Amino acid sequence: MDAALHAPPCENRHPFAAVDSKKLAMWLFLGSDAMGFTGLLGAYAVLRLSAGPNWVPLNPETNAPFQLPQVLTGINTFLLICSSVTMVLSLKNLRLGNMAKFQGFLFATMMGGVGFLSIQAVEWTHMIHEGVTAPKSLFGASFYMLTGYHGFHVLGGVVLLAWALLRARKGIYTPQNYIGIEVVGLYWHFVDLVWILLFTLIYLL
Repeated sequence: MDAALHAPPCENRHPFAAVDSKKLAMWLFLGSDAMGFTGLLGAYAVLRLSAGPNWVPLNPETNAPFQLPQVLTGINTFLLICSSVTMVLSLKNLRLGNMAKFQGFLFATMMGGVGFLSIQAVEWTHMIHEGVTAPKSLFGASFYMLTGYHGFHVLGGVVLLAWALLRARKGIYTPQNYIGIEVVGLYWHFVDLVWILLFTLIYLL
């Protein structure tokens, strides 16, 4: 009887009681989104293994297998990784109360996303000019599907970052109120991690 009277309230014993609802919602979203990427990557692996040596289409001019622009995409990958670093620095400075640095690093993160999309647009233009299109080969269809799906996520992240930057300039975020930036950061780091997997699987293997 005494144990029951002194037991903590039911809500305090809930496994997610200490987790902010916004962070929990983002983690659930990222979990479901990860399953979508897993399905696409699994389909890509099956198609690539079943195609064998004929997976990469031939360049009509040189009659040699098409070469993906590894150097350009490597630079783009480095740019996206750097944007994750600036995202961390943005949140760190917000918690420390350095509001100017917080906004500056947040803007740098957003511009990293814009730069990534711009370089990817150049890469797609080059590939289409070389004759690598979705209707012509499974290689092209799967490439544009995977990189385009990820690019859509990057675009969504850029919109989120722009929205967060506008709110930051209105003074909504403070060292005590940083959950919104932390949630945006979770999404951005997820996008970065997924791209590293895509870059390794599509461009390096």
